[in-house]
Amino acid sequence: MLRKLSLDLRQQVGQLLIMGFDGTGVSGHLRAMLGTLRPAGVILFKRNIAEAAQTHALLLEAQKTVGNPMFRCVDMEGGTVDRFRSVIAPIPSAFDVGATRSTKLFGKHGKLIGQQLRVLGFNTDFAPSVDLHLEASGHVLGSRTVSADPEETVRYAREFLRGLSDAGVLGCAKHFPGLGGAKLDSHHALTSVDKTWKHLWVEDLIPYRAMHKEFPFIMVAHISYPRITEDSTPASLSKKWISGILRKRIGYRGLIISDDLDMGGVLNSTSIEDAAVETLRAGSDLFLVCQKEEHVWRAYEAVYRRAESDRSFANLVTSKAKRVAHFKAKSPELRTRMSPAPSQRKVEALRRRVWEFVEELRANSMIALEDRAL
Repeated sequence: MLRKLSLDLRQQVGQLLIMGFDGTGVSGHLRAMLGTLRPAGVILFKRNIAEAAQTHALLLEAQKTVGNPMFRCVDMEGGTVDRFRSVIAPIPSAFDVGATRSTKLFGKHGKLIGQQLRVLGFNTDFAPSVDLHLEASGHVLGSRTVSADPEETVRYAREFLRGLSDAGVLGCAKHFPGLGGAKLDSHHALTSVDKTWKHLWVEDLIPYRAMHKEFPFIMVAHISYPRITEDSTPASLSKKWISGILRKRIGYRGLIISDDLDMGGVLNSTSIEDAAVETLRAGSDLFLVCQKEEHVWRAYEAVYRRAESDRSFANLVTSKAKRVAHFKAKSPELRTRMSPAPSQRKVEALRRRVWEFVEELRANSMIALEDRAL
């Protein structure tokens, strides 16, 4: 458990950072970096995941190096965002599962993904996506979204999240306030959506309004809504969106994390240093830097230097570090020890469950198609 009084300023800044890195093992260089930064968590990508036992060993070594309980994170949605397809087996997308309209299968989807995460050593999944399945973003989001109907999206997200929780894994809603109307990929460019407040409130924001007491995390997107902010500031750096709407208007009390600050959607208009400082000022509790090691260091140092020179910002850092520490202390997903290294038998058992789920999904999809034809 984090002892909040024992953290100096550098350690407090570390507790606001979730970082990515290269490689499939903890090198001496990475060990020194983790030991210095003491991040709140790490996130793995396909570049870090070669096979089951290696992935577990990587997370275990990272956890031992940092010491404090960590968010051991991955983006795992199924379909096109499936980090374990070559390690275990490809798992269906949110859209394919959502098309069955079966709450039973929604929950199974979450539980099966959660079981995979837990066996491999993860405790946090940056899923589900609650963006709406709209035409504008079809070529960008594709099968990552469930439905154009926000209520159907809520039905899926609620059961998926419950399935993750049953497996001992934290979930995260994304991408607030909604990428459904976005025509550009925020990995590469900041996209602007011309929607009114009334339109957003009764469509894109419904999942956040309906489930604001249920999401452990909410991830904020690099997307601009000029009719709301009256400028081109991305939501991830917007105090109006994060503190004003998500915290005050919607009433969300969980942890807020920026989407990866190492993305064109934010870096095309500001530096990594300013992005890290400004997302915290805007109301984020944590910032995510996934791609370049240099950017991890630069973001961390920028937040630390600003806190050193600005007493009000230092107080903000301290309050956010306490919030993260409190969240970790009360979350059984972080208090639970990592499972033993996965055996080949355990991996095969997970693989069979995926195959069984796929067959069940196919059967239900046929029934759903027949029902719609009547």
